[in-house]
Amino acid sequence: MEFLLDPNVAYLILLAGVILVMMAIVTPGTGIFEVGALFCLALVGYALYNLSFNWWALLILAFSIVPFVYSIQKPKRELFLGLFIILLVIGSIFIFPSDGGVPAVNPFVAVISSALVAGFIWTAVHFSMKALFSRPSNDLEELVGQTGEAKTKVEEEGSVQVAGELWSARSEQPIDAGSPIRVVRREGFTLVVEKNI
Repeated sequence: MEFLLDPNVAYLILLAGVILVMMAIVTPGTGIFEVGALFCLALVGYALYNLSFNWWALLILAFSIVPFVYSIQKPKRELFLGLFIILLVIGSIFIFPSDGGVPAVNPFVAVISSALVAGFIWTAVHFSMKALFSRPSNDLEELVGQTGEAKTKVEEEGSVQVAGELWSARSEQPIDAGSPIRVVRREGFTLVVEKNI
């Protein structure tokens, strides 16, 4: 476990733990991200216990959670996601001080890994939130009122083509195949249709 006492290794494990925590928050329930985050943060805790660290940098890391949580609650809050990334980078780089007060993390390691982590977090969280808050491409409620064509005879059951797709359908009155139809309502994945005159 001596390798964990190298500030560069501890820094990289810290960044890995933060990425796993963020992924666990954005995609909960998998268990994989949660276990990985717990393992990484335990290793970082060991390093913090045995190395000197800046309290103010640890507070910046803790405070960075606030803009992150705010950014994932609603869409179009990229400014807060950016603020989270900036706080994360500053807090993580300065957490392990050297004797001169400058960061003990190698500047090359800090710049490269911070840029990669920032890019990954921005991309992953931004697109996860975009997908979460976007409307489904096939909104079934939009089918009501649309017109189409009966592909088979429709009465108790049948098939109609609406919005470029084939749907199960039923009708109060018999409708012959090839007749124009209009969607009256939806019952699950079955469309209730009527003849469109």
